[in-house]
Amino acid sequence: MDSNQNKRLNDIKFSVLDLAPIVEGSNASEAVQNSLNLARHTEKLGFHRYWVAEHHNMPGIASSATSVLIGYIAGGTKNIRVGSGGIMLPNHAPLVIAEQFGTLESMYPGRIDLGLGRAPGSDQVTAHALRRDLSSNGEDFPEALEELRSYFDPSLGKGYNPVRAIPGEGLDIPIWLLGSSGYSAQLAGRLGLPFAFASHFSPAYTLPALRLYRQSFVPSEELKEPYAMVGVNVIVAEDEEKAEWLSTSQQQAFLSLTKGNPTKLKPPVENMDELWSEFEKASISQQLRSTIAGSPERVKTELQDFLDKTQADEMIINTSVYDHKERIKSYGLLKDLIHPA
Repeated sequence: MDSNQNKRLNDIKFSVLDLAPIVEGSNASEAVQNSLNLARHTEKLGFHRYWVAEHHNMPGIASSATSVLIGYIAGGTKNIRVGSGGIMLPNHAPLVIAEQFGTLESMYPGRIDLGLGRAPGSDQVTAHALRRDLSSNGEDFPEALEELRSYFDPSLGKGYNPVRAIPGEGLDIPIWLLGSSGYSAQLAGRLGLPFAFASHFSPAYTLPALRLYRQSFVPSEELKEPYAMVGVNVIVAEDEEKAEWLSTSQQQAFLSLTKGNPTKLKPPVENMDELWSEFEKASISQQLRSTIAGSPERVKTELQDFLDKTQADEMIINTSVYDHKERIKSYGLLKDLIHPA
């Protein structure tokens, strides 16, 4: 850790987390087209990877068929790595994921990442509709992960398995574990896998989870040293006032989730205090505590402070704003402040 204490923003990789937002007044078709447009734009800007996340029964998120969307984005770009942030493994048979990502890697060699989470990414009713075994509640995640990894590398299995993942077997697809608590951090460390922490919605556990990951890390064939990526909500605009105004769309999205009524991403508003109670404001502000919104100067300062605290090897940036042009602009301003021309 001591050698990393002087990390600067231009020393680490920056990537993109896209929830394929469906905005109010629009539809899923436009959302996925916007995702491809953003992927092409951020590829030109030099961002390292582009991840989409599995969510279900969410009117404002178009990435439910995550593997399909990954193929669409990879097919429309040239070099940027594309993957899942993440696939919720309890929702799927490991063989199906091995085949899907084996197919993606066969189509786009050397560009596919497989990020895995242990949460269902949905409510219990939706989880049941996905035909998953609700009795496990993610408790069999280590076993499912072992089975999945053995389809790519049969030597990792406990014994002979007559079922083979074709495509999949023999392919080198980086597997990441994703988490918002310490469970996956410790498991990723023990297995010697890269770890991505969801600081963008679980900031309180960020530092403990990263510490646990690094302390429990055992070198593996995949990774000789721990590699940690953190998710951050970032909105960069010309000035503070505009950035704070743009950020009210994200605040409204979390408010609708808090009320159990998720909606499409709403336009920004002038005054959030007209929409939420003091309790809701405090709760959501805590959940979005690691969000960084402001002018380029402020964002650069706060990102560096966040890097000083986390010593992250990579940051994956989620920019949740209503206007797609403003989302494009925010990533451009971010690139300029971390890697000036």
